[in-house]
Amino acid sequence: MNGTIEQLRPRAGGANPLLAWTDERLLLEYCSRREQRVFEELVHRFETELHGYLRHYLGNAEMAEDVFQQTFLQVHLKCDQFEPGRKVRPWIYTIATNQAIDYQRRNRRHRAMSLDRLGRDHQADEGSLIELLGDPEAGPADGAESAEQHDELRQAVNALPKLSREIVMLVYFQGLKYREAAQVLSIPVGTVKSRLHIAMHKLTDALSHLNLPK
Repeated sequence: MNGTIEQLRPRAGGANPLLAWTDERLLLEYCSRREQRVFEELVHRFETELHGYLRHYLGNAEMAEDVFQQTFLQVHLKCDQFEPGRKVRPWIYTIATNQAIDYQRRNRRHRAMSLDRLGRDHQADEGSLIELLGDPEAGPADGAESAEQHDELRQAVNALPKLSREIVMLVYFQGLKYREAAQVLSIPVGTVKSRLHIAMHKLTDALSHLNLPK
């Protein structure tokens, strides 16, 4: 594969017959034929959401771009390791998370997962913690509308243990299923469920003074 991810991003214009393909078909087809247009479509599908995840994980947009490119370089190099029958999305998130961890190890001056930045990037509408925990049945985010409440919610999530923060981000922000989040983090599904349950109770207790709707 020649060129950077920037060069591989799809260009606007014209019908795209690949839109009907599943993620799994795209990856397997690329692994078999190495067609650039197939890789472009795969990159395009994950660009926005994976950039958001990495930006929140690393706390810096430039670092997120570096890790995004490294992630899809690994997708290119390791696509023959993808097993038919698996789902592509958690597989790519596993690669992205591992690349982010490696990046942090090489750049220890950066603090891991700086969630204080969430919601401050005007291009990241999906990145606010109000949307991260926005399910009215999921926890304390429902009804938190003021800037002060946003800040307190960010601080409460930031105070969670690292693994719990990662689980909250993957399940509530990225929308991964419990099983998929477990694959990304290499932990049992039961751990995902129990840590998430505890995390939501901690957030509810920490923000109880806001009198948020139940």
